[in-house]
Amino acid sequence: MSSAERLERGWRPDLRVLGPLLALAALVLIGALLNGNFLSAGNITNVLSRSAFIGIIAVGMTFVITSGGLDLSVGSMAAFIAGLMILVMNALLPVLGAGWPLAIAGMATAIVAGTLAGMINGFLITTMRIEAFIVTLGTMGIYRSLVTWLADGGTLSLDFGMRTLIRPIYFNGILGISFPIIVFALVAICGEVVMRRAAFGRHAAAVGSNDRVARYSSVDVNRVRLTTYVFLGILVGIATIMYVPRLGAASSSTGVLWELEAIAAVIIGGTMLKGGFGRVWGTVVGVLILSLIDNILNLTDGVSPYLNGAIQGVIIILAVILQREKRAEG
Repeated sequence: MSSAERLERGWRPDLRVLGPLLALAALVLIGALLNGNFLSAGNITNVLSRSAFIGIIAVGMTFVITSGGLDLSVGSMAAFIAGLMILVMNALLPVLGAGWPLAIAGMATAIVAGTLAGMINGFLITTMRIEAFIVTLGTMGIYRSLVTWLADGGTLSLDFGMRTLIRPIYFNGILGISFPIIVFALVAICGEVVMRRAAFGRHAAAVGSNDRVARYSSVDVNRVRLTTYVFLGILVGIATIMYVPRLGAASSSTGVLWELEAIAAVIIGGTMLKGGFGRVWGTVVGVLILSLIDNILNLTDGVSPYLNGAIQGVIIILAVILQREKRAEG
């Protein structure tokens, strides 16, 4: 739409931009009114720390969806990586001892596993030309089954000494800001810069908008899509590094519904589900909205917190409906 047409029709606020911000402000107000402890430093820190896992993953999911892809396996992938990380550290404990060299080995395991998992998804989608929905639905089941098998149907627990050593990764921080929050902020800032300023961000949007036109513009479509999945896998590994010190354990229930939360955050933030447009800062707002909803449900007795998944599902549907209406108006 031209500037002249906009003037004729009058200025109207862009709900894709203002909507998530208004919803976030409304949730903060509702939470403050319902519970006096909602705005306390302890509660806000807890909300931000617990949302950091999903937030880190959601930044990577933003690039995948922007390029026209989808990944349903991130929750199961995180569970498998957490289990693998714990097994590696327990196995190397007699050799390296309970210290930071062993912790670094575990972190390296998580990053490598995440990278390989992302490469597998990306390879099957780009080179083998299988639909992203089918590929990631399949790997979701594979990773969930693998971690259940590794845990023999139970729970994989990290050695107590190592668990105590790495607890500060989740519970400590700098100037009162926990490390998960700091890592989430850094990932979000880098993601927004790449999406807005780097050629890769523009290429991802071009591929998601129209991959045929992107090819005519000399964009390596397969490489861009593969890179988005690898980037997401790396971020799943980083999120897992932040998560394992929290409980020091992994099981078949680890990461359940993380894919739903990540996708919901991306869509709420204004990224187009069909690709072509992505907004990392909007994803951050979406993550905060979902975290605040969960927190408010836990602090009040009005609605059962067990309905959080249902609420997230409804939010995804409404967000997609709003996107379709926006396209129809355009």
